[in-house]
Amino acid sequence: MEEYEHILKVISNMVAVMERSPKAFKGMKEEDLRQHFLVQLNGQYEGQATGETFNFEGKTDILIRSEGRNIFIAECKFWDGPESITKAIDQLLGYTSWRDTKAALLIFNRQKNLSAVVQKVRGAVNAHHNVVRELSYPLETGHRVVLHHRNDKERELMCTVLVFDVPT
Repeated sequence: MEEYEHILKVISNMVAVMERSPKAFKGMKEEDLRQHFLVQLNGQYEGQATGETFNFEGKTDILIRSEGRNIFIAECKFWDGPESITKAIDQLLGYTSWRDTKAALLIFNRQKNLSAVVQKVRGAVNAHHNVVRELSYPLETGHRVVLHHRNDKERELMCTVLVFDVPT
């Protein structure tokens, strides 16, 4: 849990950089934004953070392996309505094997009214059929749930959803 929280903190710190220097990130595509997260994560995890890495049934946007096991799996998406969140969770579940227990969705918002988007994201996440329960999470643009794995309702996976405003 300590490593998972540290990874999320590194990602959140990178977002603070984006917010303070919006011109540097203006108009970037998902892949470009992901690369900035990977640079920061590799500074902490000595090259163990990779992008577009095959895991289970597809290529996940961010994967960190340590000592031969996955410690973090993340998918990056631009906000495109509640249905995009359902699809993103399904996609993320396709990248997680039974042994994987920590994942995240990083949602980039380029629309106005981040507060409304955060609420819509929470609603879409909570409505997903794999959600077991909601967990508290201190970040106002974050949300945490426990999901069950696609093929095993007894096996749980923690998923943190972070929503970020990115410059247009």
